[in-house]
Amino acid sequence: MKMPVGYHKHCDKCYNVHCQVPAQTSVSCIVVKCHKNCGASLHMCKQEEHQLLCPNEIVPCLNVYYGCPLTMLRHRLAKHLEVCPASLVCCSQEWNRWPISETDLTFYRNVSENPVVNTEENLDVAMAHRDQEQLFQSIKMKNIFPELILEDSAVQNIAAGINSPADNACCSVDGGEYTENGSAKLDEELSQEERDTLAKCTDVTSIQNYSSWEKIFNKEKEGCKETIKNLNKGEKGKEKEDQESSKSQKELHQGGECPVTARTMDGATGLAPWQDGVLERLGKEVNIAEYNMYLVHNGVMLINFGQLAACTPREKDFVYGSLEPIEVKSVRTFNVPTSYRAKRNHLKDPSRKAQTTHQSVDTSDLGISIEDLPKCEEVSTTLLCSLEKELKGHSISESVSTDGLYTDIGTQTYIFSSAPFKQDASLADVIAGKPCRLYLYIEAESVTRRHNKTSSAFSYMCGHYFRRDEYCFHFKNVHSDIQASLNGWFQQRCPLAYLGCTFTQMRFHPTGQEAIVKFSKDGSTLVLQPKANSSLCAGGKTFSPQRNDAQNLDPLSSLPLEIIQHIAGYLDSFTLSQLSQVSHLLREMCATLLQERGMVSLKWEKKKHSSEGSSWICQKKVWKFSSQFSSVDRWSFSDTPSMSNHLGTCSFYQREDRTEPVALPCLGEVRDKHGKLKHKR
Repeated sequence: MKMPVGYHKHCDKCYNVHCQVPAQTSVSCIVVKCHKNCGASLHMCKQEEHQLLCPNEIVPCLNVYYGCPLTMLRHRLAKHLEVCPASLVCCSQEWNRWPISETDLTFYRNVSENPVVNTEENLDVAMAHRDQEQLFQSIKMKNIFPELILEDSAVQNIAAGINSPADNACCSVDGGEYTENGSAKLDEELSQEERDTLAKCTDVTSIQNYSSWEKIFNKEKEGCKETIKNLNKGEKGKEKEDQESSKSQKELHQGGECPVTARTMDGATGLAPWQDGVLERLGKEVNIAEYNMYLVHNGVMLINFGQLAACTPREKDFVYGSLEPIEVKSVRTFNVPTSYRAKRNHLKDPSRKAQTTHQSVDTSDLGISIEDLPKCEEVSTTLLCSLEKELKGHSISESVSTDGLYTDIGTQTYIFSSAPFKQDASLADVIAGKPCRLYLYIEAESVTRRHNKTSSAFSYMCGHYFRRDEYCFHFKNVHSDIQASLNGWFQQRCPLAYLGCTFTQMRFHPTGQEAIVKFSKDGSTLVLQPKANSSLCAGGKTFSPQRNDAQNLDPLSSLPLEIIQHIAGYLDSFTLSQLSQVSHLLREMCATLLQERGMVSLKWEKKKHSSEGSSWICQKKVWKFSSQFSSVDRWSFSDTPSMSNHLGTCSFYQREDRTEPVALPCLGEVRDKHGKLKHKR
């Protein structure tokens, strides 16, 4: 066996730092120390192998294939993973929201109609709207109401058999029209220019269905060619028929027509499906395999032209023709167990069962036209049907077996003003452009994966991505501190909210800084906004930048670049993402902090191959800042007035004064006791 270059038999098994074996060309080499000063001593021939283990070797990040461009010493890789921009964590916190009931419509109607309430400071309302938008986009109408979906016109035409020979007086085959009796009526031949103009014209009915029709016609044409090819093989014994067949095929190939039409010009000897006696002639001229192939490709046309019966007559059926019909009897194999206890009233005493009759009922029995029937509300009905399908596994009023004895049979129809719906329409598309109120409770219920979630509530997941060193603060501040305490603790609502009052106030703020918690619609998350002094912003004046004007800069951009970079080093990730949208200068400055403060992810796209396959490829690397605000260790009570101050002016707080005396229930017992004592005395 030939050894590799530089291989030494002694060095392969030597691990002695103080090896004294003399260096020889084929046996061993000298012992050296690592040139990276890691302290390792090894034979010189093992230096290349040592580079794979040396802690002082400069190597790329472990997440280099996920977008991290940094290189570092090997012993710093573990510490770098904590702040690696490519080491991301997706927040999987989940919560449930229930749809509102009809008894709580007053408050939610006021919340939706009052524009002041729909602000970023009403955290529970803003988050409920966010969850509702996600819910409406996820509900597909074709899954809830498949009978109200607008079907494709091409599918309808093919399923209904439109333009078939049975429905029309004639059918078109390769440019010629053939009537039912087999006579040919050729169209006037068009010039080449007219054909090119007609081919390029897009003003044609159902032009989008051309590809579907082309596939169907190509299959029929290939079947015709295969049938004629087999027929020609069986007629080789006859010279006269061979000459006529070769001549007709040559003419047809030059004209670009289907070979089946060659037989249509021969009168009674043709093999076209619409000619009389075609099956008898085929049975004599071809074998059984070719005969069956002809029936497979032309069976529909043979049935339409009356050449072939759709069903075999009873007198010709040698298998089932002699069988007599047998009366079908229902046999119940289900035996009610002795321990079965009926829970229905009519099962307890059959003699008291109410007399019922089976009768089909329709909306026409109401005596009202369909146009005058009340229309269903899209959102409420869709949410109700969606929850019913999730809870019981079927739609409302669907036929379902309740037990071994009974089957609930029912039908339910819905009439919507916006029906029929498109194939890919969601609930958000249906109500687009219409005023939408809040249909979900503002109170959210947090759940974990270990609990069985109820099917009558809608589940949501946070789904935001963060760096590994940011995730712990996001979960603590957003989900544990704020979201879990919105219902009456972190944010306090008026006690008369059930009557329709929309007043709310924030009770906490971060300790040591004046800031408020708001909901950002752009980031779809909770953020922390400091209370800035208006005097710092150019005397309270608002800034309106103009395009292509270098002199009109915002106050921050006018500072030296070093100062701006120093200020940006104290900002959180969400503030940096907002700062990068102020100007081009600040955007370029924030880009320098991406490797240190940002995160990178891969954007994938689906690529289709010519072999009808597909694969996912990485299109580019996307750098951005997360939505994490500055971490808050402690919260303090805000200097907000007591809720009793609001109740003094609340319009829903109506006092009811009672001037007439009312006897308490306990007073009657006291009087009876006093009366008995006096009677004894």
